[in-house]
Parts: sequence; structure tokens; C-alpha cells
Amino acid sequence: MNDAIIKTQQLRFSYAGAEPPAPMVLDGVDLEIEAGSFVAVLGHNGSGKSTLAKHMNAILLPSGGAVYVDGVDTREEERLLDIRSTVGMVFQNPDNQIVANVVEEDVAFAPENLGVPPAEIRRRVDAALKQVGMYQYREHAPHLLSGGQKQRVAIAGVIAMAPRCIVLDEPTAMLDPIGRGEVLRTIKQLNRASGVTVVLITHHMDEAAQADRLVVMSKGKVVADGPPREVFQRVEELKSVGLTVPETTELLWQLRQEGLDVPLDALSDEECAQALYRLLSGGKEGEL
Repeated sequence: MNDAIIKTQQLRFSYAGAEPPAPMVLDGVDLEIEAGSFVAVLGHNGSGKSTLAKHMNAILLPSGGAVYVDGVDTREEERLLDIRSTVGMVFQNPDNQIVANVVEEDVAFAPENLGVPPAEIRRRVDAALKQVGMYQYREHAPHLLSGGQKQRVAIAGVIAMAPRCIVLDEPTAMLDPIGRGEVLRTIKQLNRASGVTVVLITHHMDEAAQADRLVVMSKGKVVADGPPREVFQRVEELKSVGLTVPETTELLWQLRQEGLDVPLDALSDEECAQALYRLLSGGKEGEL
């Protein structure tokens, strides 16, 4: 067995109470998330991506198939605390996760409930706030912070529980571009520096492009899975399930449709600019 921290086997799910026959929101999802990886799950509304996220720490339980967290079946009720200590969740609206009137008290809330000793709580709170760049705001009132700052406090609250994996369900959906940038930098730093497994649920192409692995969902199924550079080259396939591609890829794809020889794997602005420079200079290498 490999080092998969989250594994789904033929995962199926439908919401109880739906009109019969209940539609399958997840329909046979097989997925393995390796420990220490940074995975983005991309899909439009209704694709099943947020429902999948809620299965990763047993907020929802399968209607069929199974989900394993560090080898533990999420249907084992007596192991629920172990599962949620392993996989922490960050949601779309940080206001729904902030429970205290002072930042550091909010970050301490979950470890206190887990029975962590006070001295260790203090250490974890300080370390978590430093990790997300919010230590200087530790005595501030959360409601006075910006959206991006609130979301970073929410992430710190999950980090303080010392999970091995963090699942973020559309964490930037309610944020402006500055807040989105703050949160994305925090997520990447958390994965790179601390080795925490990160699963980012998103509908933003530019966010998905920054992950190491991209899983694309449509109608409750995984329709593409691989490095973003490879997945985003499947432009027609992505468009067929109602998704776009990053603007850089779209531009290069349009040029290829016109018969021009440009690469489709130039994801960043800089790579795209270099590809265009080579095209305009007749294929000569050089810097802009």
C-alpha cells in the first residue's frame, strides 16, 4: 500500500430526502491523495467537488463505496476524532469558523476542546499565527480584519489542531483579489515548508494551476487527473464539461487554432510571454 492519506473507492453519494430516484452527486469516485502533496479539485457548481471535500473528514458518509483517512474507514464512528484530527477543514466563509472575540483565543479554541495541555496550546497558537502571517494581529478582534485576514485566522485555527492534511473548500470564493493572493500564498507555504497535505477545492483556473496535481470533476465523476500543465492542454475536453482554461492557455490554444506553432503548456504569464516572443522573433531564444 502506498502512502495515501485519503483514499476513495467507488465513492457514491446522494442526499437523503431528494425526490426519487435520488440523483447521484458522487458517482463512483476512485481517488488517492498522497501524503505531503498539493492537490486542486476543480469543477463548476454542481460537479460534486464540495460534496467530495465533505467526505474527506467524515462530515458526510458514503451512500456507496468507501472513504479511508490514513487507512481508517470514515464510517467507523468510534474513530471520528482520529479522522478529524488527521484531516482539518477550512470552509468558504471564514465568519462561520471564527468563534471567539480575540484572534489568539479563536485559534486556541479547537486545541482546547481536544484537551491539549495549556503550554502546548500556547506554542501551537503562536506557531500557527506565525505560519499564516497573522501573529502581529493575535490580540485583535477578528471582525475588524479583512476577508483575507479572517480566512488566514481560520486556517491558523485548523493548523493549531496539528492535522496532517487540510482540505480547503472554496476558501477564496468570498475574497477580493488581494485576499485571494494572501490565502493562496499561505496554502502553498503550508504545503512546501511544513509538508502538510493540501486539498484545494476551487473553480478558479489560476488557483488550480498552482497545485502539483489537478483533479477535474464533472457530474459527480473524475474526468481528468494529472499535473496542471498536462490537464489544461485538454482544452476541448474541458470546454465540453463547461470549464474554461487559464487565460494563458486559452490565448495559446487560439493561436494554435490559427495554425501557429506555440506550446500549450506555458501556464504562467512569464512562460506565455516567452512563447509569444519566440513566435514573433522567428523561433530565436532570448529574454524579453
